[in-house]
Order: sequence, then structure tokens, then C-alpha cells
Amino acid sequence: MARGTLNLGIVAHVDAGKTTLTERLLFAAGVIDEVGSVDDGTTQTDSLALERQRGITIKTAVASFAIGGVTVNLIDTPGHPDFIAEVERALSVLDGAVLVISAVEGVQPQTRILMRALQRRCVPAVMFVNKIDRRGAGYDRLLRDISRRLSPAVVAMGAAHELGTRAAGFTAWDGSDAGFKGRLTEVLAEQDDSVLAAYLAGGLSQRRLGRELAAQVRRGRVYPVFFGSALTGAGVGALMSGVAGLLPAAGRDPGGPASGRVFKVERGAAGEKIAYVRMFSGRVRARDRVRFGDGREQKVTAISVFDGGPDVRQDSVSAGQIGKLWGLAEIRVGDAVGVPWRAAARHRFAPPTLETVVVPRDPGQLGALRAALAQLAEQDPLINVRQDDIRREISVSLYGEVQKEVIGATLASDFGLDVGFRETTTICIERLTGCGAAVERMREAPNPFLATVGLRLEPAAAGSGVEFRIEAEPGSMPAAFFRAVEDTVRETLQQGLHGWAVPDCLVTMTHTGYLAKQSAGHQRFNKSMSSTGEDFRKLTPLVVVAALRQAGTAVCEPVHRFRLDAPADTLGPVLAALTRLRGVPHTSATRDDDLTIRGDIPAARVHELRGVLPGLTRGEGVLECAFDRYESAAGPAPARPRWDANPLNREEYLQRMTRRASLTAAEPLTGRSPAG
Repeated sequence: MARGTLNLGIVAHVDAGKTTLTERLLFAAGVIDEVGSVDDGTTQTDSLALERQRGITIKTAVASFAIGGVTVNLIDTPGHPDFIAEVERALSVLDGAVLVISAVEGVQPQTRILMRALQRRCVPAVMFVNKIDRRGAGYDRLLRDISRRLSPAVVAMGAAHELGTRAAGFTAWDGSDAGFKGRLTEVLAEQDDSVLAAYLAGGLSQRRLGRELAAQVRRGRVYPVFFGSALTGAGVGALMSGVAGLLPAAGRDPGGPASGRVFKVERGAAGEKIAYVRMFSGRVRARDRVRFGDGREQKVTAISVFDGGPDVRQDSVSAGQIGKLWGLAEIRVGDAVGVPWRAAARHRFAPPTLETVVVPRDPGQLGALRAALAQLAEQDPLINVRQDDIRREISVSLYGEVQKEVIGATLASDFGLDVGFRETTTICIERLTGCGAAVERMREAPNPFLATVGLRLEPAAAGSGVEFRIEAEPGSMPAAFFRAVEDTVRETLQQGLHGWAVPDCLVTMTHTGYLAKQSAGHQRFNKSMSSTGEDFRKLTPLVVVAALRQAGTAVCEPVHRFRLDAPADTLGPVLAALTRLRGVPHTSATRDDDLTIRGDIPAARVHELRGVLPGLTRGEGVLECAFDRYESAAGPAPARPRWDANPLNREEYLQRMTRRASLTAAEPLTGRSPAG
């Protein structure tokens, strides 16, 4: 009988060996008969063709095994920085993590980014220094580097020997080693005064030290460091013991309300949607109707659970477990299942700041491309598929250039689509610079539609979104017409005066008016004599852009906050490069021979900074960037081509949209607001 479940993540910089470590753990636990090879494309968790081709992890994968009485659900995450959103989703469902570090390359840029993500998410972790069998592997210098660059609260759990050879191994410390006991006591005492007091009062027993170590690891205060080789298996046994004994098992509350989170969505062999969910409390049973996302509800048709091997069909998935759910056709990555878990608040991902146009080699496959990208957006909503019906183009959002290759390879392998990409561009937004209002009334030129719409637009706080209010009497016209106006307002604001989205504003509907259902000579309902939702949908864009013109908009570009670590003697060249790229340093500090600069830089210049940094810092520079805010763009306002019928050009718009109707003076107006 398992004592508990541990949902464990493996995270690392690209090529540190985490997928090979996953294979070794599955082999050591008896789940697989032989260790797969990343180079040969035979690993369990890298199932995508591009993953096997490039030897990198792109999509989060789950495997399961047992260590003694603990069921470990192991989540292998991407290492490339372009897929940090995929990593962040996985971190939100973990109980603990193994941070893999190469014994040769040491602490690399993405290692530091991942460590900060673990600390930000309060995920307890142990470290595994891999590849001790490789030439150039380090021990003492590497421990110093880890302590300096990741956390001073680290303690080596043993000694590595014969480094750089196939015979390299790892010997775990036991309680009899005075040096290890002293170092462990020192690290624990720095985090907890009671340990220091006990030490001063006469020392701590080995048992007490073990309990304190486990407690502080589980609180994310101390990080044990194991050494070994995933390729040869050296040190993996000690790591497994450390994982089971030091990291916290999943909390179980099977009697509580059902609460889980979806961290991955995939399609099955028959095209059905499969949601990977981590349960925090309660239980979901097959045939249950569950609520998810923004209140949608559907029936779970089947469940499989990871439990010490391949996932197996079961009747339910309960608190602490990871399961796969079938039947939830509308579910998306990041959705809460059941009651949102109080300790797992929805993470607000930084928006992608790049975009590109996806072009099918065969123009006749545009419809198939649109459907395929819609499926990919289910797996990663942040790619934000955008369709331009005028130019017959489809755009996707990106975090980095590698995503282009991944999207292209996935479209080729999974959907048989050969595509290319246009040049990557930066995504801007527009903000209102003032207030604006406009109204179009029925039977008053130049409005050709059977509808009256008046709108007022006002700026709103950054990040607040678009809020729609109705100032006119709610009963002044059918609810369907109000919904048509609101939906069209939100759609129209995806393109402001310069073609960029207007994400934050308050929109108030001030005027309404419509014609009730009419007929001629007691005949059937006549659309040409009666208002329809189509009239409101076609008129609203003209009112929105008129109000936008009166309010005015400013184009704002994305700005990243950055942390740049480099040798202290490279300060001059680094500052010069930042100035040239419009970077603004806010603070700088030196510690020993290390320099840390924090500041802001336009997102459009981050790629260039990454490119020049190695040459400026002898390859030792580390740049960590994350979206922070939007600021007014420097120079002429950049514009993006519109993909709609262009309500900015009234004549062109009406040529596309006008439905001419015959009105007579005798036709009654109904439902007009006092202002209308």
C-alpha cells in the first residue's frame, strides 16, 4: 500500500540531461526494461518527432513509478526558455522538483531562471549534478558556483569520486562523518534559530538533524545536492532515496469538494480531447458532470490515473493524484476543475510579445491550417491564433523563434501541413488618451442600418480589460441586440486606430433604437422592414471607431524588466550596449567579481541583446527577461494592417457591409433611449 503520492517535476537548462535522468529513474524503478536514448529518439517522455530530432523537451510529459511506498508522478518539463510558460504550468501542480545541473557546464542561464521560478512558486527542490562521468566535470568549484548563483542554503549529500571517467561514482554521507555533520548543522542553523540553540546546548543527534533537514527542504529553505550520472546510473539510487525521504508527499483531502487544475491538453488517436488534471481535493468520477473554466459544465466520460507505471483506466481520480479526463470537449489548459483551489490561484502568464504569419505552401490548405492551429491553441492558449480574412492570413503569437520551428514541425507531423513563416514582429497595444463618444441614429444619414447605437469610451487602468456598461434602459430593446453590440464592441477593439488591440477601456452604451418585427400587407416577417442582430453588428464598428477617433489612442510597445549578471570588469561595454538598445538600468551591484544590473528594455531589443551579450562578457553573461508593462512607443507610431472590413474607411466599409432597406416615414420607432 503506497504511503502517498509525490508529483515531481524535473527541470533543467537545455542539454543538462533531465530526459535521460527520467529514463534512468523509470529503469531503476522497474517501469521500463532498458534506458532509452535522447540521441536515438527512444525515450519515453519525448514523444514528438521534433523532440527526438533535436534532443530537447518541448511538451510536458508525465510518467509514474514507485519508490518504496511512495508513488511518484514524474513530470518532464521543457528546458528551452521559449517554453517557460509550459514549465510554469507544470510548476503550479507540483509537490516538489529535481533541478538538474550539468557537472561540466555548471550553472547555466536557464538554470538560474528555473531556480527563481521554483522559489517564486514555493516548490521544494533537490538538486542533481549530472554528467560526473564527463571530462571537465567539477565538484568543489561547482558547489561554490551553486551556492553563489542559486542559493547559499545548499548542502552536498555525499562525495563524488573519479570524476570525468566512466567509473565516476557518488558516495552518500552517513552520520559518522564529522565534516558533513558540521556543514549540515551550519546550513540548518542559518535557517532556524532553534537548531542553533540546540547545537549550542550540547549538539544535535543524527536523527534530529535528519528530521530538521527534511522539514527545511519541504519548506523550500534548504536544497540538498546529489551528484551522479543519468547515463551510467551513478548516484541515482541516492537521489531516489532523497526524493522519497526529503520532498513532501501530496496533501490528500478526498472528502473535500472536487478541485483540480488542468496543466496539459492533448488529442487522442480518434481526435478526442484529453485533459491532464492534478487533483488538490475531492474526487472526480467517470460520468460526473464537472464545472471548469469560466463556469462551463460537461460530463466526464472516462478517466485514467498515473499510479506506479503507465496510466490505467479507473473509475475516479482523487486528491493528490494526476489523471487524464475524457469528455470535456471545451476544456483548456489552465482551467480549474470543480472548485478553484485556494492555494493554486490562477497564474497570470506574461503575454507573448512577438507574432508571425503562418503561410501554407499550398494556398488551398488555408482552411485545414486554420482548424489545425485551433487545436494547437487548445494545448497552448498563449499562441493566440488571429485570422485576417481580408488578406487570407493567419497569425500566431510567440515567446521566441524556436516556437516557429515547433509549430511548423507539429503541423507537418500531426496534420500533414507544409507551412512557412513571415518575419517575426513585436506586438504592441493602443491605449486611450482621452474620452470619446459617438452615436449613429436610424433614418438619419449616413446610417443605412435599422439600428441606433451610441457609445462612450473612457480609459481604464492597465490590466483591467474591457468593461461594457449599459446606460440606456435595459428593457429599451431586446437583450439579444444588447449582446450583439457588446460582442461586436469587444471584437472591434481588437484593432484600434493603428491596428493594435485596445485592451483596457470602459465602454458605455448611451443610445439605443430599433424597429420591431414588421410585415407588409399581413405577410410573413420582412427583414428589410425590421431590425435584426445583423444591423447592430454591422453598425457598431462605425460607432466604435468614431469614438476612438475622438478619444485618441497612443501606441504602446511591450517593455521587459531584466536582470543581467556578468563579470564586474565588463560593466562599461554592457552599459554601452544597453544604452544603444534603449535599455534603462535602474540598479547595479557588485559582489566579489560578479556584476548584477536590473532595469527595463523594449521587448523588440531583447533578442539583439541576447545576441551581443556573450561577446561582451566572455560568454559568462546571463540575461533574464520577463514582460513588465507597456509604454508609449518611441518615434513614429508603428501600425499593423487591419484584418477586418476596415470601419476606419466608411465608404469602403459600407460597400462591403450595407444591406439597403426601404423605409417609409410611417414606420414606427420603438425602444429609443431618452437621449436617442
